[in-house]
Amino acid sequence: MDLSPVLNQLFSTLWYLVPCFLCITLYQSAWFKGTMGEFIVNLLARFQLDPTVYHLLKNVTLATEDGSRHIDQIIVSVYGVFVVETKNIHGLIIGQPQQKMWTQHVSKYKSEFQNPLHQNHDHIKSLQALLYLTDEQVHSVIVFIGKSEFNTPQPENITHSMGYIRYIKSKTELLITPIERDQLIAAIKGGRLTSPVKSNSEQPSHEKQINVEKERLNLCPECGKEMLMRETTKGENKGHVFWACSEFPRCKGMVPVND
Repeated sequence: MDLSPVLNQLFSTLWYLVPCFLCITLYQSAWFKGTMGEFIVNLLARFQLDPTVYHLLKNVTLATEDGSRHIDQIIVSVYGVFVVETKNIHGLIIGQPQQKMWTQHVSKYKSEFQNPLHQNHDHIKSLQALLYLTDEQVHSVIVFIGKSEFNTPQPENITHSMGYIRYIKSKTELLITPIERDQLIAAIKGGRLTSPVKSNSEQPSHEKQINVEKERLNLCPECGKEMLMRETTKGENKGHVFWACSEFPRCKGMVPVND
């Protein structure tokens, strides 16, 4: 029996479901969620901060002695240089500013991740080494995206969404002259790592440097987001520890913990 006419009729009727399915799959992916989160943060800076006062540099990778450091946002202004770390982490977050590791609770899972204040401190030190800035001239800003809450009060520079814009605008003391501001912007652009445009012989060393940084940061093999150490708290695998993507359950990336 020839089913071709039936199949052709079925496809001509339901063909639109294919792109719909693809769109839904993309919308629910960890990559899309992470990209949209960073896009929103950048969009807020573009539209809420006066570009004649605040200059936004996004996704800046600086070379360091031990590899490189990736900074989500650097905002240069006469009120100082704002180093922004974006975290797309959901659930209940438990941690104090002085603690090295914080804990995330999502449903029955709990995981540890590096205190973003400490993480951003390393970013700031790398930037200060490049720009010769004092501690007073640099502001650390942490912005959380998504549905997360803390069990204890946090410093004012740990913000959610629009809160980071309010924090930036709260700094009104002139710390940098307009001329120095332009010099700093040029120095950051000159010191950042970009896509290789020189000789092909320089390509491998650049890629190797970036791959080393990804390995050091323990990024998810599926979507490239940060991996967090999780512990199963229920069931037959109770107490089992493993590395899982910070976007779980949207992303199922998982890596065993080395003994």
